[in-house]
Amino acid sequence: MKTFLPTPPDAVPRPDQVQSLVSFLEHEPHPMIVLDPDYNILAANTAYQRQFGSADKPFIGHKCYQVSHHYDVPCDQAGENCPMKKAQEMRGPDRVLHIHHTPRGPEHVDVELRPILDEHGAITAYVERLTLVRSASARPSNDGLVGCSPAFNLALSELQRVAPSMLPVLLLGESGTGKELFARAVHETSERASGPFVVVDCSGLTETLFESELFGHEKGAFTGAVTRKPGLVETAQGGTLFLDEIGDVPLSMQVKLLRLIESGTYRRVGSVETFHANFRLIAATHKPLEKMMEKGEFRQDLYYRISAFPIHLPPLRNRVEDIGLLVNSFLQRRGAGKRRLTIDAEALARLQQYPWPGNIRELRNALERASLFADDGVIRAIHLPQASVALPLQAAADASAASTSFDDSTLAQALATFKGTRSELAKHLGISDRTLYRRLKEQGLA
Repeated sequence: MKTFLPTPPDAVPRPDQVQSLVSFLEHEPHPMIVLDPDYNILAANTAYQRQFGSADKPFIGHKCYQVSHHYDVPCDQAGENCPMKKAQEMRGPDRVLHIHHTPRGPEHVDVELRPILDEHGAITAYVERLTLVRSASARPSNDGLVGCSPAFNLALSELQRVAPSMLPVLLLGESGTGKELFARAVHETSERASGPFVVVDCSGLTETLFESELFGHEKGAFTGAVTRKPGLVETAQGGTLFLDEIGDVPLSMQVKLLRLIESGTYRRVGSVETFHANFRLIAATHKPLEKMMEKGEFRQDLYYRISAFPIHLPPLRNRVEDIGLLVNSFLQRRGAGKRRLTIDAEALARLQQYPWPGNIRELRNALERASLFADDGVIRAIHLPQASVALPLQAAADASAASTSFDDSTLAQALATFKGTRSELAKHLGISDRTLYRRLKEQGLA
């Protein structure tokens, strides 16, 4: 919906017009501000002042990028996406995820900017709505998602987009990248947050065991079934069902899983009664499902059912900026109620140089080990596992090879969703500009 204002002589809303707009915005529960086309904050509603205001740091009349980011130039000139620039180009709303400086410290904020047009279609001002992203932290945290890198923020932005819907989500990424944490964040950001979050570990389950775990069984359905047992689908009623490592589901069971998703019905093992399921589906895998389809190892129809909204989780080597945050978050948790742990600069630098093929899980294990040797509470380079101290050439080569192992659909998805430049996309994917151009040209996307 477009908002129209009469045209003032200087193409900027008059004070009375701004006040009328703010009075309207006071009925909004979200923090909202009014900006002129030169990035100046003209007004703010009470919700904004409550969440982002500070008595010792006035914001009215100041540039939005100075207040929110402490930048001297607009966001797009500082290497970030600027919603005002996009809104001006599209003459419509734009939405981005930023990290804002708040009285509480840096926080992830979902920003939606809408232009205000006069009767001639000229943009006279903008209304900005800000929503705190509570599922992630840009500071050390005891739980949840932690990060501030462009690669992490891209995945988080996609999470914010899909979470309120009922679309199935497919989380793709290497082992140890935090797929279960992302799945839990989708659940907690959705309308089903008050319902159960049920995890199904699909790896290592035989066909019989998988069916019994998922659908439940009746008494006497098989040897050892001495009582009726509800399945995890029933347990997830009204909530979210998370199928972790769905690429490991036996081929013979994939058709039954497909029937569950398509019809919303299932039967317990040993029963003829049909039950209705009510859950939001999230799946995850580190396996290349598209290549598995080509080999006949994964059903094509099931793939298209679960992959309505794929999110690619970046490996830790593409999130070097986040390693310090992750380390401090771990030390904060590890030191809770015990001795306080810290890490010296040399040790942290060594951790930032290592490619982490095991990703966050490997980093956490390395810190767990190192903490046992930090008798004075300070983790030093000498306490780190040998592999983390020096960057082996082979490890670096393996990391580089892994970063270019994404398939064509992954690249096309990244190109469609990434809002930065081609150079920034190449950095996000962990490849050179030349390699990105070659891959795009091969697919006819250059």
